[in-house]
Amino acid sequence: MRLKDKVAIITGAASGMGQGEAIRFAKEGAKVVVADLNLEGAQAVVEEINNLGGKAIAVEVNVMKTEDILNCVKVTEEAFGPVDVLVNNAGVFDKYAKSLETTLDQWSFYLNINLTSVFEFSNAVLPGMIERGTGSIVNIASVAGLVAGKGGAAYTATKHGVIGYTKHLSSEYARYGIKINAICPGTIETPLVKDVLAGIPKDLVPTRTFGQVEQVADLAVFLASDEAKFMSGAAVPIDGGFTIQ
Repeated sequence: MRLKDKVAIITGAASGMGQGEAIRFAKEGAKVVVADLNLEGAQAVVEEINNLGGKAIAVEVNVMKTEDILNCVKVTEEAFGPVDVLVNNAGVFDKYAKSLETTLDQWSFYLNINLTSVFEFSNAVLPGMIERGTGSIVNIASVAGLVAGKGGAAYTATKHGVIGYTKHLSSEYARYGIKINAICPGTIETPLVKDVLAGIPKDLVPTRTFGQVEQVADLAVFLASDEAKFMSGAAVPIDGGFTIQ
């Protein structure tokens, strides 16, 4: 098992990519905290993990609330011990809204969930990782953080921010034995984008396919594991070749 006895917090893990990551991490031996605003959905994921023989707990977290983030880390440590892995997966999509179609309140909403929560959750676990001289943070960005044509104004800006923040974290904290990397998914078939998938032609992607949740989860496991020990500050596309065009 590649993550045996590692303690992992995965945000936005009640559905979609987060759910896939939580189940995959548990199969690899991790003790998983399924963190999500949707507590019922998170508990269903925990039940699925428990049925597979894994270990997991659900924690209700609004990633826009500092107190929820700090409580999640506290509950994790009380249940399983120090946090070894943080996957900042929680995010919202703006459905390609252009800048002039985006209000300031909407802009702030996307910024807080997609970027500020990454900052706050990372800051909550970094001191412990620095003290122990080990740890891994995996930030879920997007190909919209690499190019300008895969999201709306707010989504594109926040995902560029996630990648920039990931690189900053690595430059500051990799020296303490902490790996910090970002995953940049292309079009992945999840509930978050199911209503827009019908309008996206598959021939825009060199592989002529959309990605699957399990494929992103496999990459997250690799980046969290010792196999990626010499990787930090990377922004890794998983996009069927979209960004080579």
